Amino acid sequence: MASNSKSNRRAVNPLSLAFLDVMFCGFGAVILIFLIMDHASTISPEANNPDLTAEINLLQEEVEDGQVGLVQIRNTLSNISFDVVTAEGLARQITEQIDTFLQELAALENNSLATEEDVAQLQSDIEALEEELLRLQASAFEQEGNSVRQFLGDGNRQYLSGLFLGGQRILVLVDTSASMLDSTLVNIIRTRNMDNELKKNAPKWQRVVSTVDWVSTQLPITSQYQIWSFNIDYEAVISGTEGIWLEAADRDQLNEAIENVKNLVPDNGTNMEKIFKAVANMSPQPDNIFLITDGLPTIGDRGASSSLVSPSERIELFGEAVEELPQGTPVNIILMPLEGDPSAAAVFWQLAQYTKGSFLTPSSDWP
Repeated sequence: MASNSKSNRRAVNPLSLAFLDVMFCGFGAVILIFLIMDHASTISPEANNPDLTAEINLLQEEVEDGQVGLVQIRNTLSNISFDVVTAEGLARQITEQIDTFLQELAALENNSLATEEDVAQLQSDIEALEEELLRLQASAFEQEGNSVRQFLGDGNRQYLSGLFLGGQRILVLVDTSASMLDSTLVNIIRTRNMDNELKKNAPKWQRVVSTVDWVSTQLPITSQYQIWSFNIDYEAVISGTEGIWLEAADRDQLNEAIENVKNLVPDNGTNMEKIFKAVANMSPQPDNIFLITDGLPTIGDRGASSSLVSPSERIELFGEAVEELPQGTPVNIILMPLEGDPSAAAVFWQLAQYTKGSFLTPSSDWP
């Protein structure tokens, strides 16, 4: 009886043995997985590669130096702009004083009681003021460089165009015909039927406006200029100045001219013969011409014989127009894209070569 009870106590429950085996195997598997894991992946690559770390630090230092330099450049530009404004204000005051002295001088010369000493003193004062005015103008010229205005394009880019940007009397001719609304015929017709605000914001026309703006920034400060728009007729962008050469040094007037270009609305056909005749009749004549257009003319001085003009007729109209141009004046052509006028690039390039001007077909992001 006793032996039977001992044997019962020694008996092992098979269910308990299987549970312990499973538990120990599970723990063993967890330990094995932990041991074979790649603990190196938690370490950053910079810590393993000192060269990469050094390069990153160097780039960070260059970025910080660039930011400091940018702040310094902005401060310098602000100081220069303030100096230029101050010089312009002083120049304006001196100009007014010169005008006043000239009036007094004229009054003294007409006055028989005035002494020669009074006249000589006034003349001396006028000469001194004129010298001071020239000095201030030269100071503004050195501060701003050779350009009267500034053009900021997309990003910090320099433009190499090959255009001859010199001259003392520079004429800018801007084509404002309906084709300047778009480069494809379908979109030209579609945009032509929209309201004026949408026409003015057409991408191709905005490029034309930016091009005129860019050209205006390249005018020498000592030069004179005129900007004409043309389609079936022509007019100066500053109304009433068609026969007058404007001073490039007059920044306010030049800004007004560019603002007026922005308000133009392309419409109608293109008559180059009339505009070229007007150029030939200018006195004095220009010594440099910029022609911003997109194709050959569609109308002559005799008018259009039909609503459709063939490519050969357009070349003939262009030839008649070119005969009206003054001899010896360089014509720089900026040709915008246009569908359906394959001969335009060739004949305009020939015109630029013949007049010793330049020919440019800008990319879609110029200027």
